[in-house]
Amino acid sequence: SGPRSAASVHPQVGVTAQKTMRLLPASGKKATQKVVVGDQDGVVTCFGIKKGEAVPVFKTLPGQKISRLELGGALNTPQEKIFVAIGSEVRGFTKRGKQFLSFETNLAESIKAMYISGADLFLCASYIYNHYCDCKDQHYFLSGDKINDVLCLPVDKVNCITPVLACQDRVLRVLQGSDLLYEVELPGPPTVLALGNGNGGDSGEEIVYGTSDGKLGLTQITATKAIPRWEIGNEKKRGGILCIDSFDILGDGVKELLVGRDDGMIEIYNFESADDPVLRHDYALSESIASIQGGCVGKDGYDEILAATYSGWLTGLTTEPVHREGGSGEELKLSQEMQNKISSLRNELEQLQIKVLQEREKYQQSSQSSTAVSSVPAFSVNDKFTLNKDDASYSLILEVQTAIDNVLVQSDVPLDLLDVDKNSAVVSFSSCDSEPNSNFLLATYRCQANTTRLELKVRSIEGQYGTLQAYVTPRIQPKTCQVHQYQIKPLSLHQRTHSIDQDRPMNTLMLKGQFSFAEIHSWVVFCLPEVPEKTPAGECITFYFQNTFLGTQLESTYRKGEGYFKSDNISTISILKDVLSKEATKRKINLSISYDINEESVRHTLKLIHPKLEYQQLLAKKVHLIDALRELQVHEGSVDFLLPKYRSILEEADQLLEEYKRQPAHLERLYGMITDLFIDKFKFKGTNVKSKVPLLLEILDGCDQHGLIAFFDAA
Repeated sequence: SGPRSAASVHPQVGVTAQKTMRLLPASGKKATQKVVVGDQDGVVTCFGIKKGEAVPVFKTLPGQKISRLELGGALNTPQEKIFVAIGSEVRGFTKRGKQFLSFETNLAESIKAMYISGADLFLCASYIYNHYCDCKDQHYFLSGDKINDVLCLPVDKVNCITPVLACQDRVLRVLQGSDLLYEVELPGPPTVLALGNGNGGDSGEEIVYGTSDGKLGLTQITATKAIPRWEIGNEKKRGGILCIDSFDILGDGVKELLVGRDDGMIEIYNFESADDPVLRHDYALSESIASIQGGCVGKDGYDEILAATYSGWLTGLTTEPVHREGGSGEELKLSQEMQNKISSLRNELEQLQIKVLQEREKYQQSSQSSTAVSSVPAFSVNDKFTLNKDDASYSLILEVQTAIDNVLVQSDVPLDLLDVDKNSAVVSFSSCDSEPNSNFLLATYRCQANTTRLELKVRSIEGQYGTLQAYVTPRIQPKTCQVHQYQIKPLSLHQRTHSIDQDRPMNTLMLKGQFSFAEIHSWVVFCLPEVPEKTPAGECITFYFQNTFLGTQLESTYRKGEGYFKSDNISTISILKDVLSKEATKRKINLSISYDINEESVRHTLKLIHPKLEYQQLLAKKVHLIDALRELQVHEGSVDFLLPKYRSILEEADQLLEEYKRQPAHLERLYGMITDLFIDKFKFKGTNVKSKVPLLLEILDGCDQHGLIAFFDAA
């Protein structure tokens, strides 16, 4: 059987970043391991567990926030030296808490990722990778996009230093010295790397990666190329992966894969078929899992999975059987140890309540005194705003270190709020006057008690760009609010991709003018998501994109003085033309704009939209029939006389209503896209066809693909 949730919720530390908790190797006869964790208050805490209680070993003084914590030591010896990354500095502590290293790297930015192998230290800031040996600079590499994680293949197995960078542009970059050896394309942006089986497998070349859109895979990094071994999609639509460990928790002699996600899911995969992992157990916590480790912590002989969550809780899932001795009837006898634990917890709770009352009184008195100074309590918010490929919507995830009271969402561009199953908050909308304040959305989410994580979904309209703002108010006194802003870009539904289909009919937009490479790059960053803010190295760059709603594509190639944008969707070209001219005008740059329009592309785009249109129209028709059919059912008592297609509508009524509710304005959006396509087609010919739009809408209601294409051709 799998691990259970035990009553082993260990102490709380400060807010923790990804990969900042590790288990020290067991020393001597004692088989239990000590836990070491670094938090955003800059404190390194080390403790053991005895009879279910935390026993401190050491605790450092607070300081700058800790972004990573790794264990190290000489190769092939127990890895029991503790290394933490703080700002641009790496500090080393012994297992007793004595500091033996303070290495100031002189990096211009804070360290985001760190890996240690013997005397080799691998560090990454946003785009920069550095390799040090015995704290001496060895190699340097500038990545094309942000680096999320780094590791090095085991030197004792592969006989050379092979660093691997996990980069935001859906690529693993494999290095040799200061040079790029090759790139490995991944299905999503990798957020975390781990050695396969904890040691790189038999070859030492196996790497497990997790992505921000929840995919998991293993690839073999050979000297010349990568060989993909397996990949697991995110069918259950769970959160992004933040941490991975390998540990034999099921006791079958084979290490399982332990995975922690940003929606609080802990998963255990085992290798039954020896090839692809199978999900054996999962367990849900209410906060994102920042670090995960397998080991023996609480009780000798019983392994457990230890997880550190964002707000600093450490939770153990143990293999120890939870004994329940049946008394008379349903009565359960608690062991003496458990009774003692409960009474000590009660005492602790009473003490805390008294302390809270005293502090509250103290605060009230000081706030009313003549020398009162207003103090705003600081709180930490972990946010993530990402485009989902599956349903072309944006997910906004807000996680706060204390319970959330409410979140107000405001936008100056039209957005649809979509339903989220996991969301228990009550939403209320305020009417907006879009004219003077350019408010298109005002909604308040009131959270239930103890909610620390809120997930919202919005869908934008391409061509309409601006800012989405979230005002986050936690349940703390005095009332304080933090504002977080998210850019909705002109081509907001486009996502980076590795390649495109070159055989599609394409429209081309060409720009020429007195602009630098950095200037045109900043315009592309303004227009499109997932483009690195840093100007790329070299003289020229090409990016490929796919529209997540329609499946149309875009290729953008540009250099100093010229830019080429190709798309099979004429509306994409139209939006780019308008926004790029506006941006150039702001900077007083004269642009020479020319375009090459392919008539065939309009038909091609209509054919891509049509199946979606047909499906949504049919769904809307079915939903409108449900009430009438239900009334018939009540009156007649039976529905046997109905045609099979109507009977199936009644049988599927709940699913149909659920789907319709989840995608409120889907049909309107499709009508809008077809209308834009119609207007844009003729705009490039210099004709204004807005007067013909009502006629187009009539044809759309008829849902006839041939009639629609004929109308586009004839107009």
